[in-house]
Amino acid sequence: MIVKISKTHATGDKELRKEFCETLISMAEQDERVVVLDADLMNAAGTKPFREAFPERTFDCGVQEANMIGVAAGLSSRGFIPFAHTFGPFASRRACDQIFMSCAYAKQNVKIVGSDPGITAALNGGTHMPFEDIGIMSTIPEMTVVEPCDAVAVREVTRLAKETCGTWYMRLHRKPAPVIYEDGTEFQVGKANLLRDGKDVTVVAAGYLVAEALKAAELLETEGISARVLDMWCIKPLDEEAVLNAVKDTGAIVTAENHNVRNGLGSAVASVLALHESAPLEMVGVQDEFGEVGAVSYLAERFGMTAETIVQKAKKVIRRK
Repeated sequence: MIVKISKTHATGDKELRKEFCETLISMAEQDERVVVLDADLMNAAGTKPFREAFPERTFDCGVQEANMIGVAAGLSSRGFIPFAHTFGPFASRRACDQIFMSCAYAKQNVKIVGSDPGITAALNGGTHMPFEDIGIMSTIPEMTVVEPCDAVAVREVTRLAKETCGTWYMRLHRKPAPVIYEDGTEFQVGKANLLRDGKDVTVVAAGYLVAEALKAAELLETEGISARVLDMWCIKPLDEEAVLNAVKDTGAIVTAENHNVRNGLGSAVASVLALHESAPLEMVGVQDEFGEVGAVSYLAERFGMTAETIVQKAKKVIRRK
């Protein structure tokens, strides 16, 4: 597996939703089974160009998220590969039973995309701010749950979803994001990507928090602390081997996620430690609260999703060794 890391991590000039749509179009040009569904949010998802290119393979189901999932399952049963999008809370909370019964239980090949995860819902506020979607989706048997962090990751993970049979849930940050990967990076289901090595502590991050984890590692380095950073882009199945190697090599772990620390990435890593190899663990993320209205920068401070918080947690977990 090839992982190519960007040297700058500056915010990219391309929206992730645009990368997502371009990838869908490219796949559809090569495979007539690829279809796109939406719940009256094609403008938000940036998928209107797909509809223009493939109107006969585009289905806007209206504000009927549960019905959309049923339609996607039906299309899958006829051999299509449906990508169904809506905002994260609607993709998870509102359509949960249809995802469980019509998709996962029925072993269909449906790719569900929940956009604006966590604080990236920003001004849409607490009603549209999913802090629980990873937990909901991860408890459904045989689901694959992923959260790419930049444009390259969105492109490659979307392609991987198309090529891997089964029901997937992808958290999609729609706006531009810091560049983490360079072209040519490969992603493998159930395998974390090592972004930076270290010997004192490991930060296991996903999505929005990956860039903050790298910033935190740089801040820690100025204080003589060596931090390993893992992009756990595939939250289920979790890369348990990477977690256990981190325990062996660094002896302390901090998880960082744009999600409730309960039933999210932190809980998944904690389960591995409880079952296999104990080590001190600290969690960065939402501390069992509801969301609220605000800019992403404000919400990151409000809920402690910053490099500075990761630094504090890293120092604390090192003291606990």
